[in-house]
Amino acid sequence: MAALANQTWDFRVFLDQKEIGTHRFDLLDHDGERELVSQARMAVKVLFVTAYTYDHHDVEHWQGDCLSTLSSTTDDNGEKHRVDVQRRDGATVVQTLEGTQRLGECVLTFAYWNPAMLQQTELLNSQDGKHVKVKITDAGADSIVVRGVQTPARRYELRSQKLSIDLWYSEQQEWLALESKTERGQKLIYKLR
Repeated sequence: MAALANQTWDFRVFLDQKEIGTHRFDLLDHDGERELVSQARMAVKVLFVTAYTYDHHDVEHWQGDCLSTLSSTTDDNGEKHRVDVQRRDGATVVQTLEGTQRLGECVLTFAYWNPAMLQQTELLNSQDGKHVKVKITDAGADSIVVRGVQTPARRYELRSQKLSIDLWYSEQQEWLALESKTERGQKLIYKLR
């Protein structure tokens, strides 16, 4: 895969047709070591009352396509999560509020910005530190609206026991969009600003 230069993905987040927040990813290249900063803020209101809030902040460091460190904090509607990851001594050590686990030396998160993620069968969830078995399928050529312009794209389906996510990438393998089904059957949609 080609090395990624400094890049930003700034998404508006919708629940079905209603805008509920933002999720921004800033990728910085420091002489071959990449740093990703991710910040998500969402709130769902029902009849002017906030029914759900989500706040996630994540800083990841990458060497090549392998995660070297990660530090995240998440407030998922009052449920607090903290994840700290360090790659050392041939393993990736994941610490959460629930405990510690050791994974293989090269671990990837749900790093949608990195096309190498599409080749994985397990991904680390930066929100809760769980290592999730996934099946990612190339669903073929498609097109989507990006910033008001109909754009040729390739769609991928990411599935796990609890996740159903569709991802769209440009012909140059740049991440363009995301759509996921919630537990209640609604669509969570990411649209680039």
